[in-house]
Amino acid sequence: MYKQTLYKILDNIIPEKVLKSYNKYKKWEYGYNKEFDIIIISKDGTIDEVYEIQNLKIALPKKQNVYNFEKDYWDKLNFPKELSRIKNVFEWEKYPDNFKEKWYDYIDTEFERREKGFWFNNKGVSTYITGSHYMYLCWTKIDVGQPNFRESNRLFYIFWEACKADARSYGMCYLKNRRSGFSFMSSSELVHSATTSRDSRYGILSKTGSDAKKMFTDKVVPISLNYPFFFKPIQDGMDRPKTELAYRVPASKLTRKKLDTNQTASELEGLDTTIDWKNTGDNSYDGEKLKILAHDESGKWERPDNILNNWRVTKTCLRLGSRIIGKCMMGSTSNSLEKGGGNFKKLFADSNVIKRNKNGQTKSGLYSLFIPMEWNYEGFIDVYGHPVFEEPINEVEGPLGEIIDQGVINHWDNEVEGLKSDPDGLNEYYRQFPRTESHAFRDESKQSLFNLQKLYQQIDYNDSLIKDRFVTRGSFSWKNGIQDTEVIFSPNDRGRFYVTWTPNKQLQNKYYFKNGIKYPSNEHMGAFGCDSYDISGTVGGGGSNGALHGMTKFHMDEGPSSEFFLEYIARPQTAEIFFEDVLMACVFYGMPILCENNKPRLLYHFKNRGYRGFSMNRPDKIYTKLSKTEKELGGMPNSSEDIKQAHAAAIESYIEKHVGFDLSGAFRDSDLIGSMYFIRTLEDWARFDINNRTKFDASISSGLAIMATQKNLYQPIKKKSKIKLNFARYDNKGSYSQIIQ
Repeated sequence: MYKQTLYKILDNIIPEKVLKSYNKYKKWEYGYNKEFDIIIISKDGTIDEVYEIQNLKIALPKKQNVYNFEKDYWDKLNFPKELSRIKNVFEWEKYPDNFKEKWYDYIDTEFERREKGFWFNNKGVSTYITGSHYMYLCWTKIDVGQPNFRESNRLFYIFWEACKADARSYGMCYLKNRRSGFSFMSSSELVHSATTSRDSRYGILSKTGSDAKKMFTDKVVPISLNYPFFFKPIQDGMDRPKTELAYRVPASKLTRKKLDTNQTASELEGLDTTIDWKNTGDNSYDGEKLKILAHDESGKWERPDNILNNWRVTKTCLRLGSRIIGKCMMGSTSNSLEKGGGNFKKLFADSNVIKRNKNGQTKSGLYSLFIPMEWNYEGFIDVYGHPVFEEPINEVEGPLGEIIDQGVINHWDNEVEGLKSDPDGLNEYYRQFPRTESHAFRDESKQSLFNLQKLYQQIDYNDSLIKDRFVTRGSFSWKNGIQDTEVIFSPNDRGRFYVTWTPNKQLQNKYYFKNGIKYPSNEHMGAFGCDSYDISGTVGGGGSNGALHGMTKFHMDEGPSSEFFLEYIARPQTAEIFFEDVLMACVFYGMPILCENNKPRLLYHFKNRGYRGFSMNRPDKIYTKLSKTEKELGGMPNSSEDIKQAHAAAIESYIEKHVGFDLSGAFRDSDLIGSMYFIRTLEDWARFDINNRTKFDASISSGLAIMATQKNLYQPIKKKSKIKLNFARYDNKGSYSQIIQ
């Protein structure tokens, strides 16, 4: 059975005694609780279950007033007809007091649910939804009428509430599938929040100005228009505005005649809150203060528009000094990397809640959320809002009464199978309906030099693994901090190294001396390839990464054969830190390294420290033909066209033999997947451009590692000697041997 969960319930986060005491006196405060490292979204002073959603720990309120629908699943809560006829507060005021008294409790209850959330039984389980989610389900009109309850949306709104509650967060960066309802949910949130705020401004951005306008006119305005009168503030201007929705008192209402009829200014007081949209650009909301920004289709900003540049500017609209005063609800599927997807991918990666600075913020300030398509695919959600992953054994009913007789996983697999002969069509389908983050950022295939099918087979397989079991992140360091002694490896979530294998203790730190120079003892087991850099800093803090890859040869010692075991793609604060990282890795594994010599500082670092023997000479020339510098430092040039082609051919050959499935069965059983576990490198290979190699640090480094382990393939062919040796021939008949003339 296929199983997947988007959250887990954490136990024992808070000592039971503390939990009971605080709940009794309702002492839990909405927001981030540093003591227990949880974000409290409860607004009644109580907490119970703690959810972990993509590494964010979120405390929900205690169960109370659990609502029971007749059919044990979410159903529409009917709006009383007597109230539905009332269009605004002015009409309400005209009704007699006894009519109003009848409905005060109903209205108060709706306001409370809007503020604190709502509990209901769903398939026998007490289920909590936030106030924002309640407003979406009950009071938001979408293109198909009333929204259905979905478990994926429940978790989305809980995550969003945590972003709002956490004073460290600027909001969310949501990676989604197509038709997930994000545009309507973000529009609903704008109206919900704007109609409860004073003196605030709300904004909309999308991939184009016309898309932002369409979201405003087709979603935001109708949602506001269809609110019940008790949620609807006084509105200025037209019922269906085109540019700005203003919740303020129209100037026309403040007339002498109105005031003379005892309608005071205070009675006519509005919220002075607006919702508008802007054209797409880097400086769209520059200099303005926003309470919420709905950022739709953020992964589809094409040149010259740049989502990264826009976010750097827009971010300042959500803060006053160090204090965050507004939130961004950002969500999108991704275009191909060259059409805006690359920038969105970086922004999404910079929003990982695990990676925080000393202020407790992510690099972007946002919190990333990814929900796989199988949780949100139209036609495969049952009446309880849960996804139907596999073909059901018993009859399963959908929200409209339809029968679901197929699982979403099987449906998705069939779609993928039908697109196997159309790489670009397949990648577009992956991006629109991703089951993994790698799917979501799948690139176009037109310019790929290597076998994309194999690369993506491997990436998809790696995505399905429990990565911690295969790849360990960590750091190398000198024992006791003393250089040139013994190197040790330490697992570390902030480490720059990713490794899948380390040799046995007796094989670690193995080298020998020759003429006072250190040489690696494990050259027979493997080698490293490296793409280095010489300058620590660049203008604007950019510059390419340094990259290091370790790869084993075919050997008889214990350990993997012909397999990448180490990946390093980083740019530390100084080049010297990078050089030392590389040196320590080589010493720990006792293996040589092949570098390009156009950036020689790394090679000088090895030589000056006594490790020249670790630096391999170029394999395509004999020692006597090397230049003076090559003899001094080792390494190989990157300018020769022959070397570029040989480098690319080395990667191509490795992919064919060791990546993805070998359907021919030439190198391994056809049902066995390759063992290349480093996704960043696989993705770099997929994008590699031989005519613009400088952008692909991982490809350069990994290709050199392959060449280093196969140096015999690149050795010059020895010319045949022109000297002929004529050996004497003998006739051995008779008693004596005689030379044949």
